[in-house]
Amino acid sequence: MKNYCYENGYLKTIQEGIEGVRTFRGGIVIPEEDPEAELKRLKQEIDTADAIVIGAGAGLSTAAGFIYSGERFRRYFFDFEEKFGITDMYSGGFYPFPDDETKWAWWARNIYVNRYTDAPKPVYQDLLGLVKDKDYFVITTNVDHQFQKAGFDKKRLFYTQGDYGLFQSSRPGIEMTFDNEEWVMQAMAAQGFVLNENGVFAVPEDDRLSMRIPSSLIPFCPDGSEAAMNLRADDSFAEDEGWHRASSAYADFLRRHRNMHVLYMELGVGRNTPVIIKYPFWQMTDRNPQAVYACLNYHEAYCPAQIQNRSIMIDGDLSNILQKLK
Repeated sequence: MKNYCYENGYLKTIQEGIEGVRTFRGGIVIPEEDPEAELKRLKQEIDTADAIVIGAGAGLSTAAGFIYSGERFRRYFFDFEEKFGITDMYSGGFYPFPDDETKWAWWARNIYVNRYTDAPKPVYQDLLGLVKDKDYFVITTNVDHQFQKAGFDKKRLFYTQGDYGLFQSSRPGIEMTFDNEEWVMQAMAAQGFVLNENGVFAVPEDDRLSMRIPSSLIPFCPDGSEAAMNLRADDSFAEDEGWHRASSAYADFLRRHRNMHVLYMELGVGRNTPVIIKYPFWQMTDRNPQAVYACLNYHEAYCPAQIQNRSIMIDGDLSNILQKLK
């Protein structure tokens, strides 16, 4: 394992989150204020804050149209649904496929749809329009690369849980990653997908697709080990140099703005990984009297009672909220 000389902002933020869980004992508060008044408060905070820390969860990509089930799923995975009974892209990632050729056919489609296609709605672009002239930093558990595709500064992004666009070794301890775009395009074509007039892979008119890729296309890493997705599922997740660089940049950003007027803006963070974004944001707001916490979420907007007077809670669809903020 490589030893990178970078500060571990990921570990620090988790420690903040754990400490926050122990600290907040006054109960949880849900929104009661007028949503329009809260929108005005948030817009004012965006305009006047010295710095903005954006924490983004899966709800932000869902609002952008990256839905893992329904029509979007069936468009690319109808044959997997018919044969294996899989009903969404998330659960399909854990399915025990009969062979590697089928498994990697599935993953080629999953990666392509969620990494190399554009989001149906301009949610990320709307968000960038609000903060592009501010001193901002983004920490996210999303792995779909949408922040960079929308134009966010790469040096101000920390993808904590990996990237659909990267492979890593299946062998634990090899802290290296590899771009997979070329492989994905080859694997999509090998299954029978065709490029339409917009340069997007689509199902052919006769709906005939292969659910297996050729054995020669099974991905391997330069060291000869079988490739795996660079997604944090256990302690085999590869934290490469780019990951450590982003982690350190996040820690540095937090340190430089610790006692300033900071807006911690949480977007679409659910209950799966609150210790990475939600709880640390609560803790950092509580410690800094000048800080403000904003929680924007659909049916999950809330905050601890301890920071209620410095919190903004807006319950609603993030696409609509960001449009109104514009």
